[in-house]
Amino acid sequence: MSDVSPTQQRKRDHVAINLGEDVAGSVASGFERYAFVPEALPDLDLDDVRSDGSFLGRGYRLPILISSMTGGAADLARINRTLAEAAQATGAAMGVGSQRAALEDPALAASFKVRDVAPGILLLANLGAAQLNTGYGVDACRRAVDMIEADGLILHLNALQEAVQPEGDTRWAGLLGRIEAVARALDVPLVAKEVGWGISGPTARRLVDAGVQAIDVAGAGGTSWSQVEMHRAPSDAARAVAAAFAGWGLPTAESLVEVRAAVPGVPLIASGGIRDGVDIAKAVALGASLVGLAGPLLKAAQTDTVVEALTTLGRTLRIAQFAVGAGHLEELCDTPALRRRPT
Repeated sequence: MSDVSPTQQRKRDHVAINLGEDVAGSVASGFERYAFVPEALPDLDLDDVRSDGSFLGRGYRLPILISSMTGGAADLARINRTLAEAAQATGAAMGVGSQRAALEDPALAASFKVRDVAPGILLLANLGAAQLNTGYGVDACRRAVDMIEADGLILHLNALQEAVQPEGDTRWAGLLGRIEAVARALDVPLVAKEVGWGISGPTARRLVDAGVQAIDVAGAGGTSWSQVEMHRAPSDAARAVAAAFAGWGLPTAESLVEVRAAVPGVPLIASGGIRDGVDIAKAVALGASLVGLAGPLLKAAQTDTVVEALTTLGRTLRIAQFAVGAGHLEELCDTPALRRRPT
């Protein structure tokens, strides 16, 4: 009989499927609908272009978040440490995967602990919001934060994934009130994050009114977790249900624009289908303070090329800034050089 818990096995399954299968949905990120107007005569030097800033009080050199991916099984610790070392080397930020497994079994906490190799980064803890309806409360959230010495806590919103997952938590009634209780009691900022289907403007407004201090719109365009769960499904019928949602979700760019209009001034993260530094530049121009990537960096972690991948993203971003005449990210945000393509 295996001594691996169902939660640990699910974490291993998720990593293996993301690395080995096509888990993209059929929705594009929406950034392809936007284009920059080139500045033929930028009044600055490329060497002077800067992409640093801050998010929730912690500085970064690159506006890139290594999005929450993994942890929760002993053999996944290497991935998180590889990602964290790269974040420290390049000045990116990082979120760990759901820490539920480590709250269930403290022996697994080591798979999330990366502060020793990344003392200077913005680091975000992570729990599923649905767990607040299954007995988890403020104490569990504090334990997740303390476990990794985090600067904030992500509560991820993955209703569709839970619904198509055989072991999913589908009791979501009354959850907003529990999120509010956590937001009021926690000593660090609370971040609400979708997992790949986007957040609407009205929902963002409800979350911010409940005390959430930042939002990761995590729209459609990248990994589709219904497609991931399709590969884990125990029957043909369950696979058919998950497969039906391949086209589900708000494109990341659309969600970002809608959420920014609904909650002006709230720090935003854009993730979902970001593939290069030009996409990052577009996301910043549309109002994101940080831009998250997961799948491409998970793959890079397998070959120890995360630093190279992040460096390439950062250089591409800076060249995009230079080519539109934006010496700093603040000048890139709301630049009239970004225009929606005619449809």
